[in-house]
Amino acid sequence: MSSAFAMPHLGLAHFSAIGVPPVELVGLAAGAGFSAVGLRLYPAFPGAPFYELPAGSAASRDLRNQLDDTGISVYDIEFVTISPEFTSSAIAPILEAARVLGAQRVSVCGDDPQRSRLVSNFAALCDLASEFEMSVDLENMGWRSIATFSDSISVVEEAGKANGGVLVDALHFSRNGGAPGDLRAVPTALIRSVQLCDAAARPPRSHEEMTREARTGRLAPGFGSLPLVELLRELPAGAALSVEVPIGASDSPPDHIRRLFNATREILKVAARTRREG
Repeated sequence: MSSAFAMPHLGLAHFSAIGVPPVELVGLAAGAGFSAVGLRLYPAFPGAPFYELPAGSAASRDLRNQLDDTGISVYDIEFVTISPEFTSSAIAPILEAARVLGAQRVSVCGDDPQRSRLVSNFAALCDLASEFEMSVDLENMGWRSIATFSDSISVVEEAGKANGGVLVDALHFSRNGGAPGDLRAVPTALIRSVQLCDAAARPPRSHEEMTREARTGRLAPGFGSLPLVELLRELPAGAALSVEVPIGASDSPPDHIRRLFNATREILKVAARTRREG
């Protein structure tokens, strides 16, 4: 007789409903069954939406109260691009705001063609984040300098910081040459954060198509062709899971967030069952 399925802790990435302010997002996430949220406290690219929650502000206190009332935690904040102009000191107020909310990690991408400078800046951000008791996850994206998962592993290992890690985004991982079995060769301490989504069978064929798919073409887990079950089976046991699927124009945030939780729960059940049977 198989054991009952135990739903793991699951987070909701803010990009799944970026138009919803943090306090409301926490309430919707809690109502759907999520255990945590990620928050966009920094613009992912020029003009991208984000929310300012300075430490000590009324907005920060309101959110802290909502977190306490719902039992939801803030797992990570995003999204910082390490570009040639990047300076870690500019991120200090964001990290302070995140620490007040209990965030554990900050997500970044690397977009600097000068490798030594990128590694140095990643290491400097790790050092700064450690002052706020936070860690840094590097995510690969096909149109950035750090395009592949192996690129991100290489940078983190070269930087050599104990609080440096990689973020496994199911879309970027799969679309840029990653296969679930590749995770077996990665030190488990480097993989602490995972973002789940699905996607159509046809992969993008240009950087422009990659960008469009990542921002508007993601599907709920189990509704596409990515090898999510296989990926879940290869992840370290302690990796934190979240869902990142931007809302469609015709969807309501409550319905969208509830569908994401239910869809992800089903794919996690399949992964758990095949792991036992395997």
